[in-house]
Amino acid sequence: MSSAEFSHVTVLLDEAVDALDVVPNGVYIDGTFGRGGHSRLILSRLGAEGRLVVFDKDPQAVAAARELARQDGRVSVVHDGFSSFQTALDALEIGEIDGALFDLGISSPQIDDGSRGFSFRFDAPLDMRMDTTRGMSAAEWLAQADEDEICEVIRNYGEERFARQIARAIVAQRGTNSIDTTGKLAEIAAKNVRTRERGQDPATRTFQAVRIFINRELEEIEAVLPQVAGRLKTGGRLAVIAFHSLEDRIVKQFFRRHSTPEPLPRWAVVREAERPQPPLEIVGRAVKASAAEVAANPRARSAVLRVARRTGGAFVPDKKAV
Repeated sequence: MSSAEFSHVTVLLDEAVDALDVVPNGVYIDGTFGRGGHSRLILSRLGAEGRLVVFDKDPQAVAAARELARQDGRVSVVHDGFSSFQTALDALEIGEIDGALFDLGISSPQIDDGSRGFSFRFDAPLDMRMDTTRGMSAAEWLAQADEDEICEVIRNYGEERFARQIARAIVAQRGTNSIDTTGKLAEIAAKNVRTRERGQDPATRTFQAVRIFINRELEEIEAVLPQVAGRLKTGGRLAVIAFHSLEDRIVKQFFRRHSTPEPLPRWAVVREAERPQPPLEIVGRAVKASAAEVAANPRARSAVLRVARRTGGAFVPDKKAV
């Protein structure tokens, strides 16, 4: 089955692009091209001198992005993850930008293509790499990681209560039967998750955890946010759509840290207007998909959109930022 046969319904399409407040001749980033829903709407609002840079790890998404770039000279394509943001913009000779949008996590085509190994709904090779041209597959990692590492990944990235039992079972089974398909991993989870959330498959949290780890998803988010904030023009917007609490927590905390004025010493006598301005200003409240959108696209139910605007305040990256 070709990639064209897998449909992708863009989540929070209008809300996310509206949040960018697109300037016709501006420079914008779509950090997760997917199948180009957000990108095409951004392009429709850009003028002839506008520019859009799209990123994606997935070779199929990159192929779709390059086809769009052939049709529209305003588009530049980067086949890489978020953490290459500054390097990629430098290579494209782009300095400041007017806005950036990140639609985090996994796309519908990746889930629906059983051969990619993301879903327990299909029995397929256990790959889970968003970029199949590089890195270690999930099966390769599970074949060599020790029990403690597997447990830590499933507990921290999947928030799975039975992480230890699942990790122990994986190590025990791989001695005689390699865990190289989605069906084998899902079966281990089913046998070791003693209680589950209503309507949730027992393998859900394990698959989420392994996928996040293999693709360094949280590290990529932590790396890109300060890079974007440092490139935004005054008044530029950063919009991020997260799909689970681990992603959203990183975004929320970053926005909060950099939109809160630095505390002053007790002895300082400074007028409020003279206090150093924080570099970001949170725009509105977090936005969730409407009931109508969730009814039409159930995968939108967990989506959360957060938006921040760059102020004139100096941006100083966190010491731990990549």
